[in-house]
Amino acid sequence: MDLFEKLRTNLGPIGSPSREFNGHHYFAFPKLEGELGPHMRFQGKDVLNWSLNNYLGLANHPEVRKADADAAAQWGLAYPMGARMMSGNSDLHEQFEKELAQFVGKEDSFLLNYGYQGVMSAIEAVVDHRDVIVYDAECHACLIDGIRLHKAKMGEYYKFNHNDMASLEKNLQRATKKAAEKGGSILVITEGVFGMSGKVGSLDKIVALKQSYNFRLLVDDAHGFGTMGETGAGVGEMLGCQDGIDLYFSTFAKSMAAIGAFIAGDHDIIMYLKYNMRSQTYAKALPMPYVVGGLKRLEMIRNSSEFREKLWTNVRALQEGLRERGFDIGDTQSPVTPVLLQNVKGGIPEITGLIRDLRENKGIFCSIVVYPVVPKEIVMLRIIPTAAHTLEDVQYTLEAFSAVAEKLANGSYRQNGAPIAPETLEVSAEAATE
Repeated sequence: MDLFEKLRTNLGPIGSPSREFNGHHYFAFPKLEGELGPHMRFQGKDVLNWSLNNYLGLANHPEVRKADADAAAQWGLAYPMGARMMSGNSDLHEQFEKELAQFVGKEDSFLLNYGYQGVMSAIEAVVDHRDVIVYDAECHACLIDGIRLHKAKMGEYYKFNHNDMASLEKNLQRATKKAAEKGGSILVITEGVFGMSGKVGSLDKIVALKQSYNFRLLVDDAHGFGTMGETGAGVGEMLGCQDGIDLYFSTFAKSMAAIGAFIAGDHDIIMYLKYNMRSQTYAKALPMPYVVGGLKRLEMIRNSSEFREKLWTNVRALQEGLRERGFDIGDTQSPVTPVLLQNVKGGIPEITGLIRDLRENKGIFCSIVVYPVVPKEIVMLRIIPTAAHTLEDVQYTLEAFSAVAEKLANGSYRQNGAPIAPETLEVSAEAATE
């Protein structure tokens, strides 16, 4: 068989159902049009958009747009040409790294071209075949793929139950024994905010375990950077344990509304990463407009607390309103707001009817998460409130969700839904996390 023949006939677990049920451009790869923000257009209709991780509303802020435009006009998108190590370094890249490190309370940081690729490469660089990784069961896919790179190097790894300190300690005992046998060390990996559930990682409790076990801690705080803590420096700041985080990682794709990422820690360790992260050593440097634009975004996060205050005003109004109306939003402690709808007995057709009703009749666009991420009888509507939303947006959404829940309860969607595979729905939710 020709290598490409199987690719033409079988699009895989996500693509094949999407083709079969005409879900492309609706459940997967939807096209939201217009100015980025709460109100956009989807397939020719105005929608209230709750699917952008634009937490602080900076994506279309006039000062941010001007900084981006001015930088593009001055530098273009090519500068600097080459990898940082060879010919692509600049004073502004290093200034950005210095300011990011200072903001999150670390000695130094390293700019990364992309979050997903970057943290995978960081994990691969830090540990070798003798070392043991212990990680939270609900870690993001980018962390899992980094751990798989470790496995490819014949490294050991153990998974602990989500936010379960007894499970973590049990696995630390196993890891300690294995590391001693191999002459290696231990890296614990978790998240600041878990992007699906909105739960906050038990970072303070994990750091406390350092008194009993010898390990280093890597935290992916993509959803916490800019949103959590007194200054927005993340969940470590919020829980008073930032010093105990050895490697602090965040992407720019959330609060910074941009492309890129960074990892921060002790100066000597960051220097090691600068010389050993293959994804950066062999890749072109982050283009100057992203660096200059990033400096402007960081300045606004650092000096303009009103963005974070407005975000949390909307978060509290939305989450309190949902709870008052009887909705289950889990144990979220962050802006991430999962709405768990029960009794979805009609399967995929019923889910499809619900989603289409929200988008076509209520004008609300949000991400949908279904089995196996949640149990078969549950549908998760994942809402991301931002500083750009208004309290009127919140109120309208609360009323629309109440109407949808009533229809779900009385079975209105069971006859009207069109089948669509769960894998197709899941890709929309997965795409929303990065």
